[in-house]
Amino acid sequence: MFTGIVAAVGKIATVTPLAGGLDGNAGVRLEIDAGALSLADVALGDSIAVNGACMTVVEKTATNFCVDVSRESLNCTAGLDAIGEVNLEKALTLAERLGGHLVSGHVDGLGTVRRFEAVGESWELVIDAPRELAKFLAFKGSVVVNGVSLTVNRVEDIDAHADAAPVCRFSINLIPHTISATTLKHLRTGSRVNLEIDLIARYVERMLSMGKGAS
Repeated sequence: MFTGIVAAVGKIATVTPLAGGLDGNAGVRLEIDAGALSLADVALGDSIAVNGACMTVVEKTATNFCVDVSRESLNCTAGLDAIGEVNLEKALTLAERLGGHLVSGHVDGLGTVRRFEAVGESWELVIDAPRELAKFLAFKGSVVVNGVSLTVNRVEDIDAHADAAPVCRFSINLIPHTISATTLKHLRTGSRVNLEIDLIARYVERMLSMGKGAS
């Protein structure tokens, strides 16, 4: 489990295809420079969220660690297949503050940045999410974007039109600290982002759907 509070910005240093893949369907091994994230208490097999995706440490040095990313994970995420900066967070312990919200590190879908621009001293980030995630997104609710726990300020369901599929469009206000402490500063219109819905909302929806089936 994680909190969605980014501990450090690291960098994917190398991307190496894993052996055994067929027809270009191999996963990759990422070597990641942990930046300011201390690896002193990290052991092989521990979990680290990389851009919001929970990954298992398979190799480590004092400053770098490696994770293996399957082809399925690559198909379902963004930002894990090329050299570049990534948001990092070590798994939560019971002795730590829950500064964001409960995060599993399982990416539920890919969003597309619709708008990202300065508004006063802050920044407005508008994202189009797959319509199937709409029921989990609510005003003042929580969402994870590339591993960052954020609060939804506005949400709107957009119907399909022309060649565009229906989406759930939501807006987030980013304070200067979030911009400076995460990779969200690099987002542009059209950027793809990893989304994780609120864990509690997931269970509430499941319970409600089971209740409907029982009736």
